[in-house]
Amino acid sequence: QAQLVESGGGLVQAGGSLRLSCVVSGRTFGSYVMAWFRQAPGKEREFVADISPSGVNTRYADSVKGRFTISRDNAKNTVYLQMNSLKPEDTAVYHCARSDGGWHVTAPLPVDEYDYWGQGTQVTVSS
Repeated sequence: QAQLVESGGGLVQAGGSLRLSCVVSGRTFGSYVMAWFRQAPGKEREFVADISPSGVNTRYADSVKGRFTISRDNAKNTVYLQMNSLKPEDTAVYHCARSDGGWHVTAPLPVDEYDYWGQGTQVTVSS
């Protein structure tokens, strides 16, 4: 049973930055694809970014490409999301998720391939 705990959310003005962290319990963190999703009120959950088990491969939603960076430290069982140039439309609850489904070259994993999710951290961007 894995636990994922996010932190780093908060209130920031448009154009500002935040760095989210997600610590994952367990001894095989380096075996999993990790991802960040977000969900705004009244909207469906949205893929943000994912990263391969080694950290070599990353992928981003078009809406965040060039502004957000996903990274991981396998020695610390932690995945990060650096968010720069934040916009009001980035306001959402951000969740990290874990999958043992392997890295897909052509597209992000389907949502149901992620077996563990964090409780989320709120990011609010004011205009």
